Amino acid sequence: MKLVRKLVKRKTSCHMAMSNKVKIINYKFNEGRLCEELIAYINSTYDEHYSENKFQATEFIMDGGHGEGFCLGNILKYAQRYGKKDGYNRKDLLKVLHYAIMALYVHDEEQGNKYETFRTYN
Repeated sequence: MKLVRKLVKRKTSCHMAMSNKVKIINYKFNEGRLCEELIAYINSTYDEHYSENKFQATEFIMDGGHGEGFCLGNILKYAQRYGKKDGYNRKDLLKVLHYAIMALYVHDEEQGNKYETFRTYN
């Protein structure tokens, strides 16, 4: 019962545009706020020292054809590091998600799914 009350307290709403209709989603696990936090984290990486001259090292790795392995390797690295280095560090989990998004980008580029719009996964 405690878990159910916690989930109800954390529930957030989100409005998704679906064709001409607006669908209200009541997230059970705070996904709306967490996605906003992920976007803020990703945005902050563009201001960090390794993005000087408007290029990130990751871009060179992807251009060299090693993007998928690089991203998947970093997902494993930060997933295994979570709870060990710096304790249970949220930033490690954000890095896992960021590298997963970059892996989706590589997938779409390699599979010819450039600029694919949102899919329906029902």
